[in-house]
Amino acid sequence: RNQITDSKMLSLFKAMKTFSMFDPEMPLQLQLTFLYVASHDDCHKQALEEALGYSNAAGSRNTDYLAKWHRYKKKGMNLISKERDPSNRRRYALTLTKEGKALVESLKQTLYD
Repeated sequence: RNQITDSKMLSLFKAMKTFSMFDPEMPLQLQLTFLYVASHDDCHKQALEEALGYSNAAGSRNTDYLAKWHRYKKKGMNLISKERDPSNRRRYALTLTKEGKALVESLKQTLYD
């Protein structure tokens, strides 16, 4: 059987599958991190960690992977920008990149069109 029984769940499935464009094995934790930044653009890493229950290390690891460069100078996904907050150098500000905004639009189109 290949019958659609819930079109809203199918839309969510397609939206989640969209992440595979960037990494076919993208962990859910990374997807949640991206979705948090997408829904709170220009947030602080500390707020993300509090909202998702991440440790400082998990927050750094996930945001680094979504940024242009992640650990060990390997190329990241370039979906978010992670910069020191000029008003408080101990914090990081997280914003969507052009590629991240394109992914958000693709997700919205899948979910709402």
